[in-house]
Amino acid sequence: MFIGRVIAIVFAVAGSVLTAQAEDAGRLQPQNNSHGGILGLLPPDSVSRHVLKTVSRELVYTATAGTMDLYGADGKIAAKVYYTAYIAQDTAPNRPLTFAFNGGPGAASAYLHLGLVGPKVLEFGPGDNGGTTPSVKDNPESWLDFTDLVLIDPVGTGWSRAASDGDNAKYFGVKQDAESLAKVIALYVQKNQRIESAKYLLGESYGGFRAAKVAAALKDSQGILVSGIVMVSPLIDSRLIFGATDYPLGAALQFPSLAAAEMERTNRFDERAVEDAEQFAMTDYLVALAGPSLVGNAAASFYGKVSGMTGVSLRDVERTRGFVDNVYAKSAKSASGDIVSPYDAAVAAPDPYPEGNWQRGGDPVLDGFTRAYGSAFVSYARTDLGFACDMTYSLLNTDVNRRWEWDGNRADASADDDIRDLLSTIPSFRLLVSHGYSDVLTPYGASKYVLDHLPPRLAQGRTRLTLYRGGHMFYTRGDSRRKMTEDARAFFAGGGDGN
Repeated sequence: MFIGRVIAIVFAVAGSVLTAQAEDAGRLQPQNNSHGGILGLLPPDSVSRHVLKTVSRELVYTATAGTMDLYGADGKIAAKVYYTAYIAQDTAPNRPLTFAFNGGPGAASAYLHLGLVGPKVLEFGPGDNGGTTPSVKDNPESWLDFTDLVLIDPVGTGWSRAASDGDNAKYFGVKQDAESLAKVIALYVQKNQRIESAKYLLGESYGGFRAAKVAAALKDSQGILVSGIVMVSPLIDSRLIFGATDYPLGAALQFPSLAAAEMERTNRFDERAVEDAEQFAMTDYLVALAGPSLVGNAAASFYGKVSGMTGVSLRDVERTRGFVDNVYAKSAKSASGDIVSPYDAAVAAPDPYPEGNWQRGGDPVLDGFTRAYGSAFVSYARTDLGFACDMTYSLLNTDVNRRWEWDGNRADASADDDIRDLLSTIPSFRLLVSHGYSDVLTPYGASKYVLDHLPPRLAQGRTRLTLYRGGHMFYTRGDSRRKMTEDARAFFAGGGDGN
């Protein structure tokens, strides 16, 4: 989630929760939590039954809040992974099963959980940004309407912990992380007799990159083939993200998101205008940045157009020769003294350090209202799911991010090869990539570039890019969340939904 910075009744009567017996759960297996240390703070698994009124029906479902044990080579528990599973009742045995996680690295699944797919959603008030007084409500657009859900917190996030600090190295890295999550998924599938279900992965931000790696690990290490992946605001190819905007192609791929954000800030958003920005970015803008410095009338015309489309001051556009990534945060709203967020460049807040030339301090989106997902999930887990854990729920763990092993250079990390392999070896595999227009951290142009450069024989009819108003966490906007859910429903139905 904070990718790029060192920067996832009895039926409920009046919200009541009934802890069920293991034999009544059918597909659910409680864990043995009797050991000391940090892992001893985790409570036993809790199973409860609920009813959700979705957009199409009244849905009865079972919720399990619990942990899965991971063992080291010595046979001892090396980590416990927290998960929340939602299983609809009285549905086909081969109903789709989706495993979801966030990114970071270091982000817990509460974002996707309470932000998009779960049976409860966190609302931030009329402006979609009221982090001080959020409210947890039923989510009639929950994806539980068309797929069972298992939301997973990777080790070091949420309530998932390694047995000791020395065990963290087994999980804090691209390969280690993918293998451990593949193991958790395989254990869940086997213990809950879901081998016949079509398996899907859902990942946000780094979680999109992670999903491709986990799918590969599932295939190669666990013998499980996934039917599809949904990526939300993903990192796919680091070469198009980290440091990329210092070069013409990376800057051109980011440009439409800067233009879309300026349209949002000035209340003139228009999809056609964004398409025009895409055309300009990959033609005149790309050529001008790649060539020698412009002079005279050509320079005045070009720099004026860039300034007008992005909101960055003409002086800064000229000074940077059109490479505006390092200046837009302060320059785009410089007249008002505001600073804009890379997570959603349409969101501006007062600059805490107006005397400086660079962005400092917290981000108005990541460090602002969306932080409320953490405490809201803890409260929801305790009151609705019956999982009363006194351990701190780590929504964003910067230590995980700092210690992450990228299997080489972070700037060279890519999931492109994994996607190609999955499309080639699994004939039914499909990919849905979703972005917010005004996300300039992982701009949609970078994902579009990756998809456009897949071999047509692999990609045709099996990959799709969808766009929504908003930023990195576009689902905080109710209209975008609902539209994303409609697109996801169609994606799952395209593979046969078993409802």
